Amino acid sequence: MNELRGQLEAALKSALRARDGVAAAALRSTLGALDNASAVHGPDWYRPRLGVGAGEAARRELSIEEMRGIVRAEVADRTSAADEYERLGRPADADRLRVEAAVLEPFSRP
Repeated sequence: MNELRGQLEAALKSALRARDGVAAAALRSTLGALDNASAVHGPDWYRPRLGVGAGEAARRELSIEEMRGIVRAEVADRTSAADEYERLGRPADADRLRVEAAVLEPFSRP
């Protein structure tokens, strides 16, 4: 397991214990983005499979820089969405997204 992924999972456990729903949502979403990025689309990715492991996709190991890039993209998405919510007069939603971005920011740096 990658060190960054381990740090994200540890932060998620801490957020869940602290009942911090905003942080937990941001961390879960980011871990899901990492899982999606590591899925490999091979020549038989479209063929249905039955039985044990049918729902599993082949995975590739992401480099630390690829993972940090995904986390940076998650932060950028939240920041731009917060700016848009602010523009639309929804400050509570904008604040929530800014808090999520702040939770993820430390994981985007080396």
